[in-house]
Amino acid sequence: MKLIAKWIIVALAVFATPYFISGIIVDGFYVAFVTALLLGIVSVTIKPLAMIITLPINIITLGLFTLVINGALLWLLSSFVKGFEVANFWSAFLAALFISVVTFIAEKIFLSDND
Repeated sequence: MKLIAKWIIVALAVFATPYFISGIIVDGFYVAFVTALLLGIVSVTIKPLAMIITLPINIITLGLFTLVINGALLWLLSSFVKGFEVANFWSAFLAALFISVVTFIAEKIFLSDND
């Protein structure tokens, strides 16, 4: 159940992104759901490999290069999802940052464990 809630949170963040970041186009909520699903798959499969390859740069930048990787993966994803368009790398970088922050905050608010 928590996995579906996380998927919905990411989809809502993707859907909201064009309203805050110029250069991003999401044609509808269905496209946001597909993008969120594929973003999760890319984050589990391709991102770890990219992190290993860029480990020295990531260490030197104290992990900030991860933001560049997230932007690049989002930009890559835009070439596979029809209806999800990213104009350039900087739009992808800012969109990835926005999606990460919104997702983090929303998960802390809505999915916190109330013990």
